[in-house]
Formats: sequence, C-alpha cells, structure tokens
Amino acid sequence: MIRPIQDVDLDRLARLLLGYLVEPANRELGQLIRERGPVSALGSVLAGHASAGLCGAVAARLGAEKITGSARDLSSFADRAETRAARLGIRIITPDDAEWPTQVDDLVRISRPGGLAVDRDTDPPLCLWVRGAMPLNEATERSVAVVGARAETPYGGRLATELAYDLASRQWTIVSGGAFGIDASAHRGALAAGGTTVTVLACGLDRPYPAAHASLFDSIAEHGLLISEWPPGAAPYRQRFLTRNRVIAASTLGTVVVEAGLRSGARHTLGRARLLGRSTMAVPGPVGSAMSAGCHVELRDLGTRLVTSVDEIVEEIGPVGALAPIPRGAERPRDALDPAVARLLDGLLPGPARSAETIAAEVGVSGRDARRGLPLLVAGGFAIQVEGRYRLAPAGRLDEAGGDT
Repeated sequence: MIRPIQDVDLDRLARLLLGYLVEPANRELGQLIRERGPVSALGSVLAGHASAGLCGAVAARLGAEKITGSARDLSSFADRAETRAARLGIRIITPDDAEWPTQVDDLVRISRPGGLAVDRDTDPPLCLWVRGAMPLNEATERSVAVVGARAETPYGGRLATELAYDLASRQWTIVSGGAFGIDASAHRGALAAGGTTVTVLACGLDRPYPAAHASLFDSIAEHGLLISEWPPGAAPYRQRFLTRNRVIAASTLGTVVVEAGLRSGARHTLGRARLLGRSTMAVPGPVGSAMSAGCHVELRDLGTRLVTSVDEIVEEIGPVGALAPIPRGAERPRDALDPAVARLLDGLLPGPARSAETIAAEVGVSGRDARRGLPLLVAGGFAIQVEGRYRLAPAGRLDEAGGDT
C-alpha cells in the first residue's frame, strides 16, 4: 500500500528523491537546499525554477524512471526504492539521522566557482546508502584514508597492508575506495588486524566495482561498512570516482597516499583533503619509480608530510602529544663516553702503543687530562695499556668501524 505523502518525513523523502534525480555534489542544488530546505528545493527543480541544466537533468531522470513529478508518483517511487534497499540489506541515512558523519558537511566550504565542474560541484552528500551494521558516525569518528595506485608495486602493496594493519590494531578505521592495488591492500590489512574498514564506492551498493572484489566487499560489510551516494543500480562511471573522492577526504582526519602516478585519483583525494584542512601525508618510494612519482610531487607541496610508519601517521592525525619517536641509529659503546674521554679515543691507534703525552698533543688536550682519561678507556675495553703506553683495543677498533664517520 502506498503511504500518503503527508505521513512520511518530507525532508527525508525529498533528499532520497533528489539523490536519484541529480548527480551528487551539485553546487546549485546544494545552495537551493540551504536556502529553502530540501522539500522546497525539490519543488523548485520539478517546477523548472532552477537552471536549464539542472531542470533538464531532472527531467531526463524522471523520464528514464517513467514517473511524473506528481506527489503520488514520487511517493510511490520512494517507497519502492526503500523497499528494494531493505531487501539488499542497505539503509539510507540523511543529515537528520543520528549516525550521519557531520564532518562531511565541511565540503560546503571547498567549492571553486568557474573552471571545471568537478571543482565547482563539491557539495556534501544529500543522503548516503549504507551496508553494514556499524553506525557510520562511529566508524568514521577516528579514521584515516589510505589510498594509492591501482597498479601497485610489491613495495607499495606491502607498505599499504602493513600501515593499515598497524593503524587498525590501534583502533583507527581505514577508509578507502575499494579499487585494485593500494586501496584493496589497505582494506585487507585492516581486516587482517580485526579492525574496521570503510569502502566509499562510486556506484550502487548492489553492483560494487570492481566485481572481482565481491568477496572482499562482503567481508568489509561484515566487519565495517560499504557506503555510496548513488542509489542501487547506479553504474561506476569515470566522473563518479572523482566525485566520490571528496567523501573519502571529508569523512577522515587525514589522507595517506602510499603510491601514486603523476595522473592519479589518489592525488585528487589528497587535494580535497588539503582544501578541507585535513592532514595530508605521502609515503616516499624509489626515486625512479613511476608509481611513486605522484607522491614525490605531493611531498614538494607545503603542508604534505612525509610518513614512513604508523607512529608518524598518528602524530599527524592523533591527539596533541602523540609524537612519533625520532629514528636513531643503534647505540654504540662509545656513545656512553664522556665527550673528553671520547676525544682521547679518537687519538688511539691500533699499531704501536704511545705515551699519554703523545696522544694528548695529537687530540689537543692536556697531558693531565690524558693521564686521567686513558685508564678509563682501558677499563672500558677500548684501549690496551702496554708498559705505561696506550693503543686501541681490537674491540674498540671494531666499534669504530661499525659506525658512520
């Protein structure tokens, strides 16, 4: 039985219908909704009181679905859409729902009028289609995007898996796009750690792309979430991947690019994160690798941080004070020496033993300091005393050879 339109949540109904009738991120529609609300915005586009482009796109979708703009037809269509989604295990959430990830609303700030449509049309989602039991706001509250090249190298795939595994082990949610290569490696790393991962798709959840990842997507839905702005049945067109990228960037605290070519969707995601004021990070690769060339270009951009470990990522996106340990070389025995004594060690030779005065003159200290310090080197195993003279012990020589000059 079709419910009378007055018995449903009109804002939710309007958002659901607009999500079918207009491509996501449309700036003009977003402005109409902010000025008049979703119900009035829907009425405006149906009545032709918007730009010819927007009204024409809506008319084309209505024609394709073989429905009129009448309240009865629209309500019936919405009922069928929700029923179909429920059969597929998919729920629809809007900004009025408790699990809405409010951080995506920041997308309203990054539109760049003029130029390419992809830079102008960056508005927040109208609604989201979700598969998986976890509340979306909880899943993305403590999250990081890990993205990269589809044609990953063994180096990139290993790093993406390890970073995602370590982050998930620390209760960070891994968000990515489900594509071949780095995306899939990141998802699998999070799943292997028993953590949470979220896939943001550029198509309907009933026809996830790529199809070869069907079993991976099932695992993600079981242990995390699949989400999309597009309703069931929507195909994965090229432009939709660029539109989708803004949601990956907006829903997380930061974006890490593991591998990326010079022309890369991962770099596009990083650019969206930069506009949003999120943390932007890139993992360096071999200088000659085409799959790391995009990362290296991004690392020349002011604000993009070089990261090589989970500690460095957490330092960027975690709470104040979550500082990564500073990498240091292995400690050597001589590191514990007093600087003055270490100076005497520099003057010891492996050949014939020499007097304290000779060594003092060579390193530039007094004879008295040499006579006090050299016995300490003998006691520490760095020097050998032969009839009141001193030479370098074999162990000391090995210690010196093991470090950098």
